[in-house]
Amino acid sequence: MKRSILILVSVMAAGIILTGCGSSGDSGNEALILKAGFSTSASDPRVVATELFKEEVEKATDGRITIEIHPDGELGSDADLISGVVNGEVDITASSAGNFATYSTNVGISAFPFLFDSFDQAWEFVDGDIEVQAEKDLKDYNINVLAHYDNGFRCVTTSEKVGPVNSVSDMEGLIIRTPENQVVMQTMLMLGAEPRILEFTKLYDALRKGDFDAQENPIPVIYNNNLYEVQSNLAITNHSYDVMLFVIRDDIWRTLSVEDRQILKDAAAKAQSKDRELIRTQTEDYIQKLQEAGMNVTYPDLEEFKKATASATELFADTYDQSLLSQIK
Repeated sequence: MKRSILILVSVMAAGIILTGCGSSGDSGNEALILKAGFSTSASDPRVVATELFKEEVEKATDGRITIEIHPDGELGSDADLISGVVNGEVDITASSAGNFATYSTNVGISAFPFLFDSFDQAWEFVDGDIEVQAEKDLKDYNINVLAHYDNGFRCVTTSEKVGPVNSVSDMEGLIIRTPENQVVMQTMLMLGAEPRILEFTKLYDALRKGDFDAQENPIPVIYNNNLYEVQSNLAITNHSYDVMLFVIRDDIWRTLSVEDRQILKDAAAKAQSKDRELIRTQTEDYIQKLQEAGMNVTYPDLEEFKKATASATELFADTYDQSLLSQIK
């Protein structure tokens, strides 16, 4: 209850700040500068797609609405960026859906292990009614979803010291970095690993120092953020699909004219298509590039991994909406 009150106060305060800063109101004539923050590098598809979003918005509004893009954790970690949207310090971000589950648990539903076998299956899901239901409480926390970016299917990498992952038994006892995503953490536990949370902006250095045996991320993230320099092995586990929510502060959204909202919606749709195109292509192409960079790539038997994590939804029966869980079992 205290947390909800604090968040409500923060959102109200953000609205007061916004009103005093000359945002684009119902007239749609006032200038508006939006800060978009990301934890990953400028080459990451989420940032590249948002560059397109920026171009489209600024062109359609003749520069009246401008987007400032801050990659590489300039505005903070994923948790910082999301809380920044909640309290009015960050205007736009994109992050894994599971990272929003701190505020609305159901948002992480698409991360359950081995739900999808392809991008097309995953996109049909996140563009559908179940995802709408899962996200419905986010506006209570000042979060408005503009689009569903893609982060790819998460895979496991390990250090040279640990060696490659070829089976579930190779996961036993691995100290593995995960995001603050309870579904992903539980998936790792069910596979025998020992998950530990660390913000992404600190991951490269932690892996370089040997603080972790392993980490798990989609292939484009591994390549675009140079994790292959500090990890020797890549196992194509595809254990969790990682949809990313591209969001804007709801208090800003509510001040926009109907015309400006449509401009942002159209630009977000184009950015979503760009992001998905990049993720699909990079997932297909970057395995070879990672091999060329020196990574040893293995293809474990996924049926064994699926069997080990089959009861994941049952473990979250008390925290997720049962009507949603029943639709993914």
